[in-house]
Amino acid sequence: MDPNNKVALVTGGASGLGLALARALGARGATVILADRDLSAAEGAAQTLQKQGISADSLGCDVASAQQFGEIVTEVMARHGAIDILVNNAGVALGGTSGEINLKDWQWIVDVNLMGVVHGVEAVVPIMRKTGGYIINVASLAGLHANPDMGPYNATKFAVVGYTEGLQQELAGANIGVSVLCPAWIKTDIHRSTLQKPSGITAVDQRRVEAMEDVISSGIDASEVAEWAIDCLQSERFYILTHPDFLPMLEKRHQRILADYAAASSHFSTADHS
Repeated sequence: MDPNNKVALVTGGASGLGLALARALGARGATVILADRDLSAAEGAAQTLQKQGISADSLGCDVASAQQFGEIVTEVMARHGAIDILVNNAGVALGGTSGEINLKDWQWIVDVNLMGVVHGVEAVVPIMRKTGGYIINVASLAGLHANPDMGPYNATKFAVVGYTEGLQQELAGANIGVSVLCPAWIKTDIHRSTLQKPSGITAVDQRRVEAMEDVISSGIDASEVAEWAIDCLQSERFYILTHPDFLPMLEKRHQRILADYAAASSHFSTADHS
């Protein structure tokens, strides 16, 4: 997949990683459409990209709404005649102690982080089956390694990874490439999205967000992650990973799985199941 002269739809494109991904695609010759719940911010971001010589457009969309996603896909096709690349980037963050997390907040993060990806795929794949294309679903390292007190975020990002793994196999013969982006800490404001949760903000929420500031500020620049991600798109690499220093965590998880599988293999190979 060469982004040059392609049309790329990027959700959550008004800021952060989404904007960085759009800029990286645009710099390589793609026309980028920034879809964001904040239309004013998307318009401003598109104007900034245009000043940098990038062909950019903007649309308002809450990815949690299948209807809105379908409407913007129709609008992109009317304006640009194609959707060659879909980047399902829009997402929110939500943590907390299990047993104390409001179910409204659980539904919110599932609707955005998981169903937002599903809505994008379901709306765009019928188009790509006719023309070919490429899909990047943005998950997180938290979709490969769970952390405590991050149950809702872990669950949605693991779901996106699993969904995307199956999607790649399903679309392998349809001329549709698929990747899943699983970064660790990036310098964005995603941690502040917690302050949008439906149940309201508590002092604990505010302290949690403030505590994340130093962690986020030590992360990789979104632009660096975006450039690497588009390099991986062009190489058709499925897992797009960052932060090599986190590899031991993944190896430890893999070792635990292998050890418990060895125990299961021993049991089922010796047990009398007649």
